[in-house]
Amino acid sequence: MELAYYSDYAVRLVNTEEPARNKDALTSVEAVRELFGANQQAARRTAEADVTRFRSVRARLRAVFEAADGGDETLAVDLLNSLLLEFPVSPQISGHDTRDEDGRPDWHMHLADHPSNATAGYAAIAAMGLAFHLTSHGVDRLGLCEAAPCRNAYLDTSTNRSRRYCSDRCATRANVAAYRARKRAEADRTGLTAEAAQPSSSVTDR
Repeated sequence: MELAYYSDYAVRLVNTEEPARNKDALTSVEAVRELFGANQQAARRTAEADVTRFRSVRARLRAVFEAADGGDETLAVDLLNSLLLEFPVSPQISGHDTRDEDGRPDWHMHLADHPSNATAGYAAIAAMGLAFHLTSHGVDRLGLCEAAPCRNAYLDTSTNRSRRYCSDRCATRANVAAYRARKRAEADRTGLTAEAAQPSSSVTDR
């Protein structure tokens, strides 16, 4: 498994909040546990205090995406480095119980965390995964959805670095809004042109 895979941990956490809509899905221990996905062993470490701690890490991860989206590469890297220092991991070779076609272990890189709590473990994996994605693909591959008021985080994996939205739904919504705006502008221009083309008339009293 490529280490960049773990960058999805960061995206999942950041997108539990929609600041522009004043929505926050990270309100319970169960919500935190859902973020771990299939990693149920790590999820079971979650305690009530992790809800607040996860929100703090979420704000710091969003700041990384905001800096990257704003074109400030140095700030994005500095913010991510601070997370890496605070939440370290140990890359290890793992084969688990899987075998390749020749019957040998399917060796791959795995991030082994040594957390004092669930937040530390999740933050370590999310930060390291995001770091590998950033260094492999570039800071400009970290984005925030342009379909206001969404602003969800996403990782651009397109071949031509053209992604601007977090999902097909937001892309469609933005395209429809842009189409309607163009139509309104065209209608306004047509109305002004028609009004200008009308001959002026004056009434003379006799």
